[in-house]
Amino acid sequence: MTTISRRLLLQLAALAAAAPALAQAGGQSRPTAYAYSFKTLDGGTIRLADYAGRPILIVNVASQCGFTPQYAGLKALQERFGEKLVVIGVPSNDFNQEPGGAEQILATAHGHYGISFPLAEKAVLRGTDAHPFYRWAAIERPLDVPNWNFHKYLVGRDGRLAAVFPTRVEPMDARVLHAIARELKSD
Repeated sequence: MTTISRRLLLQLAALAAAAPALAQAGGQSRPTAYAYSFKTLDGGTIRLADYAGRPILIVNVASQCGFTPQYAGLKALQERFGEKLVVIGVPSNDFNQEPGGAEQILATAHGHYGISFPLAEKAVLRGTDAHPFYRWAAIERPLDVPNWNFHKYLVGRDGRLAAVFPTRVEPMDARVLHAIARELKSD
């Protein structure tokens, strides 16, 4: 199987997995990120629709990754924009660097880095078992799926993907700051 046909197969699988979300939208229009929610580490729910009209940065995080220090940048980003920006961390063990449970995740995120933004429960990011948000994002931006931890999706104020930043792009990078500022200015 060639690389192209593998990609096509993965895209078709992602589309099939997203069919329920498309049906939920009534088949009239494509769903936005606001159709999705995440369970939190403490059993609550993060409904993206609750943040409609504000940019949302969704980042897959891991406690035992070389990029884990990006938590500090995410905290600084949240502090810089305050209530205007929502940051959501989504722990994942897709890359075998988040093996612990809620207690260990919180010890790293809250205890070591002092973050205050919401953390979802651990989620699968890729494949047929992926969390519905990540299946949707793979359909919206099939060439920009997470290839490692600390992959960043910026959901615009309209609920669509406004920008995607791979792992190596730090949270306080000028490209991230510019994309958020652009969303805050958009009407």
